[in-house]
Amino acid sequence: MNLYKISFVAALVCVIAAIVMFANGSGANAGPLLIAFFVLVAIGFRGFAALKGFTYTVTIFAAVTMALYYPQFFISWNGFTLSGLIKPLIMLIMFGMGTSMSVRDFAGVVKMPRGVLIGVVSHFIIMPLLGFTLAKLTSFPPEIAAGIVLVGCSPNGTASNVISFLAKANLALSVTITAVSTMLAPFVTPFLMKLLAGAFIEINTLDMMFEIFQMVIIPIGAGLLFNHFLSGKLGWLDKAMPLVSMFGIAFIIVIITAAGRDNLLSIGPALILVVLIHNLCGYTLGYWSGRLFKMSERDCRTIAIEVGMQNAGMASGLAKAMGKMATVGLAPAIFGPLMNSTGSILASYWHNKPVKEQDGTDEETITTLKH
Repeated sequence: MNLYKISFVAALVCVIAAIVMFANGSGANAGPLLIAFFVLVAIGFRGFAALKGFTYTVTIFAAVTMALYYPQFFISWNGFTLSGLIKPLIMLIMFGMGTSMSVRDFAGVVKMPRGVLIGVVSHFIIMPLLGFTLAKLTSFPPEIAAGIVLVGCSPNGTASNVISFLAKANLALSVTITAVSTMLAPFVTPFLMKLLAGAFIEINTLDMMFEIFQMVIIPIGAGLLFNHFLSGKLGWLDKAMPLVSMFGIAFIIVIITAAGRDNLLSIGPALILVVLIHNLCGYTLGYWSGRLFKMSERDCRTIAIEVGMQNAGMASGLAKAMGKMATVGLAPAIFGPLMNSTGSILASYWHNKPVKEQDGTDEETITTLKH
């Protein structure tokens, strides 16, 4: 029996022991077993090609479990409040996003104007309205409900580009929609938040616009300049940025989980269900919006992914800037790991159902992303 299978066996033992502890009323002490379970499952996933893509998400589950059981370690260290790291981390992640982009990504607007228009408009109509509807239908406190709307009003993240590539969708279209929606975010996101989330909490449009420029546009602009002038000249940085981004996202989620622990323990399962519905309906309605306008199968897949996947990191940063990280920030913190899981499953399904029409655009685009 190899290491990966042994990990699965050990994980099974851990989760059974944890279930027994919960049944005996000792669930408060089951933290180490649950953390070990997720870590062992993550190790086991590394041994199977079909599961390897879920390793990062399961690792985040382990970190979130740690934050729920031991929140004191993720709130402050030696008097320094860890939430102060959220904005710099998001800026670093956005810089990394910029280094993976180039001016050519925006050229897709000229090459594929119809697909870009449908994708961007669908994204900024479907997800905000879904978020608002779900928030209205639930009995969550106003700030928790506003967090659901905030996720829906956010632009796309680069995770959608990876999922599109794996799903054999139109990668060039995916990258362009992500780039355009991100550049529009300083104007569209505050407007939509004022229009929709204003029903739950007070929204300062100008403050939010300024925060998005600081957290997103300026770092991405710096990343674009870096990519243009220094791409390939600092190989170690090119390799490090994806890892730094993955760590940054995980750390942000852990900080928010620790801060909002009490809220999560009381409404966690219901909020997870609502966020999952939001994500899955985004994929579904995004796909059929493409079908409505008679887009190709590859483009419909792309629009589905672009609509269903959000920049949860930016949403978390905005929640922190609003001073409502432990409430408004909870839905974004849940949405990130969930969309990576559902996106990976969707990509695997579509990967095994290849589309006949192909062109050379994806190879060119993936080369751009690598550099």
